[in-house]
Amino acid sequence: MSLAAVPAQAPSGARTPSGAPGAAGAPVAGEAVLRRQRIRESGARTYARSFPIVPVRANGMTVEGADGRRYLDCLSGAGTLALGHNHPVVLEAIRRTLDSGAPLHLLDLATAEKDDFTTALFESLPGEFAARARVHFCGPAGTDAVEAALKLMQTATGRSGALAFTGAYHGMTAGALALTGNVAVKEPLPSGGEVVRLPYPYAYRCPFGVGGDAGADLAATYVERLLDDPSGGVVAAAAMILEAVQGEGGVVPAPDGWLREMRRITAERGIPLIVDEVQTGVGRTGAMWAVEHSGIVPDAMVLSKAIGGSLPLAVVVYREDYDGWRPGAHTGTFRGNTLAMAAGAATLRYVAAHGLVERAATVGDRMAARLRDLAAELPVIGDVRGRGLMLGVELVDPAAEPDACGARPADPALAVRVREACLERGLIVELGGRHDAVLRLLPPLTITDEQAAAVFDRLADAIDAAARDAG
Repeated sequence: MSLAAVPAQAPSGARTPSGAPGAAGAPVAGEAVLRRQRIRESGARTYARSFPIVPVRANGMTVEGADGRRYLDCLSGAGTLALGHNHPVVLEAIRRTLDSGAPLHLLDLATAEKDDFTTALFESLPGEFAARARVHFCGPAGTDAVEAALKLMQTATGRSGALAFTGAYHGMTAGALALTGNVAVKEPLPSGGEVVRLPYPYAYRCPFGVGGDAGADLAATYVERLLDDPSGGVVAAAAMILEAVQGEGGVVPAPDGWLREMRRITAERGIPLIVDEVQTGVGRTGAMWAVEHSGIVPDAMVLSKAIGGSLPLAVVVYREDYDGWRPGAHTGTFRGNTLAMAAGAATLRYVAAHGLVERAATVGDRMAARLRDLAAELPVIGDVRGRGLMLGVELVDPAAEPDACGARPADPALAVRVREACLERGLIVELGGRHDAVLRLLPPLTITDEQAAAVFDRLADAIDAAARDAG
């Protein structure tokens, strides 16, 4: 395996962007910024703990810190930056909007920018879905769009409960948190309503202990039998919500056949199906929208992250049949982010016009194949999975006994060491999964072949080094 490149350093005596000396070991303004952050910001901060750097400029996939070190960013704002940092088409859209004198904030009034974004969005959606769709602009975070989708279906059906899945992540507000699977983030809070938790097909750690297609078939059968059991304890639900690829849950793709079964099961029982495409949308999985892999047509799609072109924007798009809301049923001050709409429309059109969906599929397949080859060399890699440029590498304890499916126990401590080793080598990679032992790769869709090779080299070297240190 090739040795990873060392992150670039500022030349001796050079000045960093912060104006502080950049010589090795010399104090820089970034250290003071980090110290003030630790003192001033809340204990809930997350990424800042994993990546103690102060970014001062960024371009494409490259982030430069205050100390002059450069990093390849495989986090991309948790999937927000479809085109990477400061893409020219995004900057041009923002500058054009600013120079036009357009209002930057108008609640939910009609503007030319909103009309153009809505047009670009509907053009990007699956045709059968878009033909009968309406869109609601929400507060600027995906979690608010999840709340809106749930309220929409509660209004339409007159029911209150929901069906959600193990491993799910839908946001941090009360309703979205109730739908989320992670127990740790929910324990201090009261229940957010009746949510029935269903098994999500996870081949490597199959909830039924069989794995593969058989595990997915069992998961679908379980759902159907439970919903039809008059003593199963499931009250008629307002909606089912799922991710076509679980992100925070460990980059777990749902089999296309299972998704089609969920669509059939919900349609036959009059249960609206909501698909959360907050992280999977805008080409991330090698399709413009992840539902396109399976061909299902949901009743609602929750969209955020990449649709704003790096700026805050969230919407819920849904079948017009469900539009039973009264005026003001779901509002929010920051629904009218003009700059995000302009940047988002430019991003959607650029992704479509420049073949970035196909590019994500091709590069993602190539990276996944190399990672699987690496797994044959490094037994600490238990599983490689994902879709397009949404990839996960699950790290395990190779000395432990495997379970019935051949999976060994997750090794979160090793994952932390690998993340740190990646950062030392100039690579930003975050963790996820049930035990925080999955290395998550979310590079921008604009990643070059050279960058993809560098990501692999740095990651491979980091895993190898961390595993040897552990041994």
